[in-house]
Amino acid sequence: MTRIPQTEAANPRTATIDALSTRQLVSVLVHEQRRAADAVAARSEQFAEIVDALVACVRAGGRLHYAGAGTSGRLGVLDASEMPPTFGTPPHLVCAHIAGGDAALRAAVEGAEDDRAAGAAAMRGHIAPTDALVALSASGGAPYAIAAVEAARAAGAFTVAIVNAMPSPLGAAAERVLWLETGPEPIAGSTRMVAGTAQKIALNTLSSAVMVRLGKVHGNLMVDVVASNQKLRERALGLVQSIAGVDRERARQLLDGADGRVKVAVVMAFRGISSDAASALLDARGGVLREVL
Repeated sequence: MTRIPQTEAANPRTATIDALSTRQLVSVLVHEQRRAADAVAARSEQFAEIVDALVACVRAGGRLHYAGAGTSGRLGVLDASEMPPTFGTPPHLVCAHIAGGDAALRAAVEGAEDDRAAGAAAMRGHIAPTDALVALSASGGAPYAIAAVEAARAAGAFTVAIVNAMPSPLGAAAERVLWLETGPEPIAGSTRMVAGTAQKIALNTLSSAVMVRLGKVHGNLMVDVVASNQKLRERALGLVQSIAGVDRERARQLLDGADGRVKVAVVMAFRGISSDAASALLDARGGVLREVL
């Protein structure tokens, strides 16, 4: 008898949801989603070890890659796309690869998940020995993701699998595995639900923790934010006012002199130095504001 992944099994707790009132249905679905956070929290120690490994890759000049198909691939693209505006990273630092390419962001691409050749090709010529790959698959069986991990390992890169079922081929292929044990879905096999939510939390946790360790956060403030719209320009002003202890007009002057870079503006205020001198101080401390103030 063929063994099916836990993510494909029927959930006895939701066996009669079609017969529930709408209020009961919503309550059950929301309650089931809570398992996603619990599944991530249960792996906190492994997360910490992987974050340190990813930080080491980036500090060595490497990049972080995501690879996945369907929901997992879309979540990787989402997380990667939010790094530049949130943390001021260059666009190439965190890059995502999704089975079926950009077209798969809006619609299912027939057979893309099963395309091993595409998974391997996504890595070849794009991943270096100093890089890291985080591959995602709820069942752990997506051939695209497995082939991407195999190609990344062959290139000497550090590899991590995020899966919601074990044992799994993807978990076996990667150097490290994060098993988010979410179990059967509220609607059997619909891994965009609890498994997908757990993967979103996992990616938020990994990337945010990496950015904190890289000095992109001071306290709990996004001090490398890119002020690309009015809301973010106001946020940058508020950050300089708060951290440097200056009024709004002075904060604006400092930001103008720092080309909009919050950390540089703050160091200028604290040290009474030029933008270039402030930038050099930050560079010498790995961009960590706390070590300069």
